[in-house]
Amino acid sequence: MRTRSMLIGLAMLASPLRAAATPAPNVVTDWSAIVQQAIHNAGAPRSAGSSQILHATVMVAVYDAVIAIQGGYRPFIATLAPVPYADVRAAVATAAYRTARARVAPSQVSYLDQQYTLYLANIPGGIGKSEGVRIGEAAASAVLAARADDRFNTVVAYECSSTEPPAGEYEPDAGCPTGPTSQPVDAKVGRIVPFSFVDVGRYLPDGPDPLTSSAYAEDFAETRDLGRNDSTFRTPEQTDIAYFWSENPYVHWNRNLMALATQHGLDVRETARLFAMVHVAVSDAVIVGFAAKYYYAFWRPRTAIPRADTDGNPDTDADPTWKPLLMVNHPEYPSGHGFWSTALLDTVAAFFGTNKVTWTLTTSRTAVPALVQAERTYDQLNALNREIGNARIWGGLHWRHSIQHGSQVGRRVAAHINRNYFEPIRRR
Repeated sequence: MRTRSMLIGLAMLASPLRAAATPAPNVVTDWSAIVQQAIHNAGAPRSAGSSQILHATVMVAVYDAVIAIQGGYRPFIATLAPVPYADVRAAVATAAYRTARARVAPSQVSYLDQQYTLYLANIPGGIGKSEGVRIGEAAASAVLAARADDRFNTVVAYECSSTEPPAGEYEPDAGCPTGPTSQPVDAKVGRIVPFSFVDVGRYLPDGPDPLTSSAYAEDFAETRDLGRNDSTFRTPEQTDIAYFWSENPYVHWNRNLMALATQHGLDVRETARLFAMVHVAVSDAVIVGFAAKYYYAFWRPRTAIPRADTDGNPDTDADPTWKPLLMVNHPEYPSGHGFWSTALLDTVAAFFGTNKVTWTLTTSRTAVPALVQAERTYDQLNALNREIGNARIWGGLHWRHSIQHGSQVGRRVAAHINRNYFEPIRRR
């Protein structure tokens, strides 16, 4: 069991809390941005869940390449002979490029080729550069070999049980039955092999509250009142917070993780470790969470509230006119932001050794045109996580029970990662 003094010692080893007056260029943030553009863009759109898992694959290769050069921590997949004189910029660029190129959409390969050529052209030639390239290629090869049978490209079709699903069953945006052009999002993600464990079942949540329970009726009333598109109970500030957390979570969180690394002046090794820890924890939580979503296939408020006369609960009243503020197209339970954001924030807290982390986050007004306040600053990760949970109620997307159970999934997966991986090498 880790003691508080051990956690403080690990935090001091990484020294991530220092402030940077003028952040130095960082090859890891550079390539995180480049890879994001190749993974998810208008020309080759990809769902948030599969985008996240692909990005994690890249960040693991980046981390292993950095550790081969700078040492200090245990590698995740690729145990490479240390080469301290290799150029870490060449290693990171190559690891990211080779790993991403093998998995992005074919239309994005030329973009990656161009970015890699330009990036390497700015690194002086010599043995350091050539060894950096070799290390990056070795890390990418090891990661791609380890993930070769991860079922990332599996096609999973979702089928409704009937043209009008029974009370409690999820109904896709386009209604039932579903076809090739009206599939809900990320049905395949729960089938992908996790990065850090084998048995997804050990992390699955217990399931939604029974429709006839008082707990369900209580959650029903909260979301009905606060999540309606024209709610008179929700304040303008709550509406704006709901919009702030409505951007694609992969794009939103990756942008803000890069900002966090810059805001706290993390160096290349610290950034590589933070990104690998976070993306692996989030990806494994996403795999568990989506396995649970499609296992339980629970209905969303947008279906449940208009059809409450079918749920068998005398304390829920149907409102055929009810519509949510926000829409997403996958089953309700457990909350995606519950498992995604909790895994991310718990891992950030583990990296820094504290929940007291100052973080200025931004949301794209292009992606969320209704947004008023596009930048918000937080100094407590726990408070930030509570706000995200509330935002999903205010957006009309979830029941409170689902958010809590999603957070439990994220917390358990993050704890597993933070106990067993990315540890410092203790010299004897």
